[in-house]
Amino acid sequence: MTFKIGHFDIGSTHAPFIIAEMSGNHNQSLDRALELVDAAAAAGAHALKLQTYTADTITIDHRGGLFDIADKNSLWAGQNLYDLYKEAHTPWEWHKPIFKRAEELGMVAFSSPFDESAVDFLEELNVPAYKIASFESNHYPLLRKVAATGKPIIISSGASLLDEIYESVRVLREAGAKEICVLKCTSTYPATPENTNLRTIPVFQSLFPDCAVGLSDHTMGIGVSVAAVALGASVIEKHFTLRRADGGVDSAFSLEPTELAALVTETERAWQGLGGVQLDTQKAEKKSRQFKRSVYVVQDIAEGELLSPDNLRVIRPGDGLAPKFYEQVLGKPARRAWKRGTPFTL
Repeated sequence: MTFKIGHFDIGSTHAPFIIAEMSGNHNQSLDRALELVDAAAAAGAHALKLQTYTADTITIDHRGGLFDIADKNSLWAGQNLYDLYKEAHTPWEWHKPIFKRAEELGMVAFSSPFDESAVDFLEELNVPAYKIASFESNHYPLLRKVAATGKPIIISSGASLLDEIYESVRVLREAGAKEICVLKCTSTYPATPENTNLRTIPVFQSLFPDCAVGLSDHTMGIGVSVAAVALGASVIEKHFTLRRADGGVDSAFSLEPTELAALVTETERAWQGLGGVQLDTQKAEKKSRQFKRSVYVVQDIAEGELLSPDNLRVIRPGDGLAPKFYEQVLGKPARRAWKRGTPFTL
């Protein structure tokens, strides 16, 4: 499956498409948000992604039960969902200047809508694609609304059972979506390499043959993303920030600019390294063959003198007799005289 998002080609025959996810790392400062855009572009990211919601479009202002995050291991332990989303959301009036800056710097810019009103708003900004966050993948009215735009859709699998993500793709298809990318995603923050399970990626390729496949990576560092490309991922999404020390809702598992630059470079190298199936010497290696070993004369040999390990050896370079014949010629009389340093031939 190959398609375009803006001027970038998406698919296994093209270099990985790297999405820099700003999320809430702007820390409620438009100046910082624009600085993040500049940093992502300088690092070589292909896309800048936001999240489009307000606290009121994603939940309600209510206390108690699951509205409060009780998990002590969570980055957001003790917080209320409404308050967290109010802190993390990107003001909708910021979208236009952020998108404009990204486009001026050669990136494509789009977002994850979290309700139908967000889709209407993003359509006014003429975004080139949509991302469905993993926790929204069962929001069928939203899926149908996004699919109806006819634009490419990236959807994360995190926190979904296989039949659920399969059903989400079906809903998108039936609602008109033609270009879909399914991202393997582990919905823990941060995720660990051990619970990322990248071997799922080639399975996704077989289960969704008419979709591109990639990774939404919440682990620290870039190693998991590079490995994902080796297993077939054509899209990589990573959260990023200016400095983790600055804090922010997602900063703990976000890349800094130098790490983002390394991600862009190393995932492309991994993709280039895949190449094709090579079972024989390729053109680039032809000259190297002359430095393989072969049989050489290492002492002057008179005509009729017996060939021996004293006057014949298997050494580099490789323009003499193939080493597999070495034992066969030892003990035989030389048919002519040979000078030291001459490649021996029959």
